[in-house]
Amino acid sequence: MSISSPSVFLLNVTGQIETGRFMGGDNLYFNYSFASGQDWEVILGLEECASQSARRSDDERQVFVWNFPIDITFKSTNPFGWPQIVICIYGKDFFENEVIMGYTACHIPITPGIHTRRLTTFVPESASTVQKLMSWLTGRRPEFVDPKLITQGRGREVTRVRSQGEITVTFNVMMKDFAKFGYDCGATGRTPYLAAPVKPPPSITVPREGQSDA
Repeated sequence: MSISSPSVFLLNVTGQIETGRFMGGDNLYFNYSFASGQDWEVILGLEECASQSARRSDDERQVFVWNFPIDITFKSTNPFGWPQIVICIYGKDFFENEVIMGYTACHIPITPGIHTRRLTTFVPESASTVQKLMSWLTGRRPEFVDPKLITQGRGREVTRVRSQGEITVTFNVMMKDFAKFGYDCGATGRTPYLAAPVKPPPSITVPREGQSDA
């Protein structure tokens, strides 16, 4: 009885979006989504989701704690267009207007195991000082029409942005059938390198006083 070879490989990603640090603002929440190539398909889990609001901690760390879970499974036949997670953080400004507080994105780690990523967030800048003043007065700050634009390299050179904060994400990555397609992702299970055993030094007999070595 022959066993047929798999037609796809699987990528399962769990983890959580843990904490964030931002200058200004409070009661922050985020939306996350996944961007991937045409050969990738979500077969289990949520591709887009919104978190709860979090307040800035009262201790010296001044962090926002979400601990929001991630759980998604992809299938594909081609690693091109490896999935990326896109995170958009929102909050309220001085005038209580809901504005974007930061964008960030990163690829899902390409090796199985637990990985922690500290991602820098950024916001788009107005093209001129007048537009910057008007956006501040009206509460309509520059935003991307499609947040997944930040996962692409095309057109990024004409986009003006500035750093806004950082966010910490933990991934737990599991892979299936990658090796059967000929891809080496650094999976565990290889035979470890074993060094040759070190032989103990030969015993040396010290002659007593009055005895010869013969």
